[in-house]
Amino acid sequence: MDVALIILNYKTTILTIDTINSVKKITHPNYNYHIYIIDNGSNDGSVEQFTKLYAQDKLINVVPTGSNLGYAEGNNFGLRLALKKDYRYILVMNSDVIVKPNFLTIMVNFLESNPSYGMVGPKIYFAKGYEFHKDRYKEKEKGKVIWSVGGQIDWNNIYGSNIGIDDVDHGQYQQINDDIDYLSGCCILIRTNLLHKTGLFDSKYFMYLEDADYSQRLINSGIKIAYLPESIIWHVNRGSSGGGPLHDYFLTRNRLLFGYRYASLKTKLALFKDSLRLYLFSPYVWQKHGVRDYYLNKLGKGSWK
Repeated sequence: MDVALIILNYKTTILTIDTINSVKKITHPNYNYHIYIIDNGSNDGSVEQFTKLYAQDKLINVVPTGSNLGYAEGNNFGLRLALKKDYRYILVMNSDVIVKPNFLTIMVNFLESNPSYGMVGPKIYFAKGYEFHKDRYKEKEKGKVIWSVGGQIDWNNIYGSNIGIDDVDHGQYQQINDDIDYLSGCCILIRTNLLHKTGLFDSKYFMYLEDADYSQRLINSGIKIAYLPESIIWHVNRGSSGGGPLHDYFLTRNRLLFGYRYASLKTKLALFKDSLRLYLFSPYVWQKHGVRDYYLNKLGKGSWK
């Protein structure tokens, strides 16, 4: 039984190396694993550094995409490579995480024992010192602040949020939870046969909400997803995407894409009214571009510079 690990790098060379160093310390008593570093058109020397560092490592393949395909299609690039092999599971993981040595074994064992579940995710903490609100916490609480224990959608307004975010973990999230709307693409383990059946991430999103979309596809097909509290990773919450206009554009546009696909008729009508409000009155030009591009069907990278 083998597991493929897809790690998408975009100008996060040092973080990616730290992530791989962490992964290579994992315990894996009943399976083998192979790492695919997918470089998403970084053009900063990442590929050369990875190739030099891992040239003799048979557990790692370094594969450049040639250009920035976005989060969705960048990971799809790696998934297609893995799907050519006989892996039983595929892990999609950010390039800025540190993992507990047994995190993957817990997820693999759960899927092995629970055939009605198709995808699982770990408890994700902020890495110590990378919390959104650093001054809020005592020193002993840092490293135990929740980043995500699954995700939920406000179906009236189509906004996603990580359950538990910013909470100090006092054991309140120690139950396996399958009453969730999505799992964060920061770290998800998927049955390979489901990827053959349900397809990959939808490249129309480019980045943001593609994980919620994939989760909803599984749920709507009667396939369960779950958060597993004993599987633990830490997110070095820097991010390679930045913020500001990029967030304004992709979150605005993709909220419409996701909402019109999955929401109730009542919510779709509310989304339409809200999109008109944003297009006419938003002070943020890239929100306006996001609304316009959705209705013009300019998806994928769209108008993003």
